Formats: sequence, structure tokens, C-alpha cells
Amino acid sequence: MPGGLTDTETLSVTSPQTFKQTYECFSEIFLQNGLEQIWQDVIAFVVQPGVEFGETEVTYYDREKAKNLCDTLKDYPDIIFEGHSTDYQPAEKLKQMVDDGVKILKVGPALTFFQREALFALEMIEKELLGERDEQLSNFSDVLDDEMLKEPSNWKNYYHGDKEHLKLMRGFGVSDRCRYYMTKEQVVLSMDRLIFNLNKIKIPYSVLSQYMPVQAALVHSGNLPPDVESLIRSRITDCIDDYLAAIGIL
Repeated sequence: MPGGLTDTETLSVTSPQTFKQTYECFSEIFLQNGLEQIWQDVIAFVVQPGVEFGETEVTYYDREKAKNLCDTLKDYPDIIFEGHSTDYQPAEKLKQMVDDGVKILKVGPALTFFQREALFALEMIEKELLGERDEQLSNFSDVLDDEMLKEPSNWKNYYHGDKEHLKLMRGFGVSDRCRYYMTKEQVVLSMDRLIFNLNKIKIPYSVLSQYMPVQAALVHSGNLPPDVESLIRSRITDCIDDYLAAIGIL
């Protein structure tokens, strides 16, 4: 399961035999129940092409290991694959997957991971610029962690280790379990405070470059507004752009 692996485990690629058996089984059941027309609407099967992520590490796509699985598509010209858990794959790996027939790229935690990353970076900027002033700081990362400790059900089965490691994973775990707490009232209030604090000042280029270098370059070149909401969206877009490039939109 996503987030349930240790960093030392290796996943085997879903076998061609399993895919063929699954296809034939579903095809038979649909046809036996008079659902031929609906079966024609089936365009993809979810497969595990050897990509996954654990607490801190990512297993990257290896097209050689996935070759036998992807080659089975030659016998099923109307079917493509949906890749399970393609989060955090480099752009070139995503493109390889699409070229090999994994044309639907499932992504989820990576998007909220980069949102969280942007918020943590902005909190560091807030501390740098406002920490010595008589200001009400957001304390965003502490507020988020407090909420996670109050209701551990969304992360306790995914992270393992001592107290220090668990704290690190709550904030930085690749499975991004903190996404389930972003709508908590106190977290939202803290996020709003962070955005308010930084939008009322001008973030110097040098400070923004330290914590959000890609966004700093875009602001510096006039290609990104300097408001905090735009900075957050831009960080998330960094991830989305890799997927758009893989499917040929960018």
C-alpha cells in the first residue's frame, strides 16, 4: 500500500499473467451479463509498474523491469494502463511510462506534499522577516503537528520509529499524511495568518530565493506575481507541469 512500505523493500512489477487473467475474467463476466456495450467503454486497467514510495524514499520507474508487462498491451490494442502511485517520479520517468503504455498517471500525495512544502518555506520566511517584530506569527508547522498529535488515526499506521522520527515524518513524510489535517480549524487559521502576515510586506528577492528559489526566479523575471497565494500555487504547479509534459500538453 502507498506509504506502508519501508525504505528497504523492493516492489515487484505486476506480472503480465496477472493482467491477462484479470482482463479475461472481467471480460467474461461483463459479456455473460449482457454488458457488451459497457465493456467497450473500458479503456484502462490499473497496474503496479514498479513505482512506489515509502516513508522517505521513492522507487523509480525501471522500464526494463516493466517491459514484459507493458509488452502485453500489443495484444490488447484498445487498452492502456493506469499507473498506480506515480507520485514523485522524475519528469523523464513519467514520459517513459507514457511511452510504454502507462498513459494514465495517478497522482495524489505529491500535490499536497508540495503545498505543504511551500507553506513550510513561507513560514521560514515569516520568521526571518517578522520574528523580531511585535507580530503574531502563524507558527504553522507547530499548529499542524499539534493537530496531528490530537488525532493520530490518519498517520499512526503509516509512520514507524522513535519519537524524533515520528515527528519528522509527520511533517516531511513522502506519503504526506498531514494532508488530512489541512482543513482543521486551527490549521486553517494558522495558514490564513501566515498568508496575511507575508502579504502585508514585500519579501526581498534574496530571502525568497533562499527558501523558494524557483518561485523567486519567476517573480524576479516578472512571470509570477509576488503574493503568497501565487507562490503556493506555483510550487504545486512545478509538480503538475511534469505530468503535463509527460502526456504531451507542455
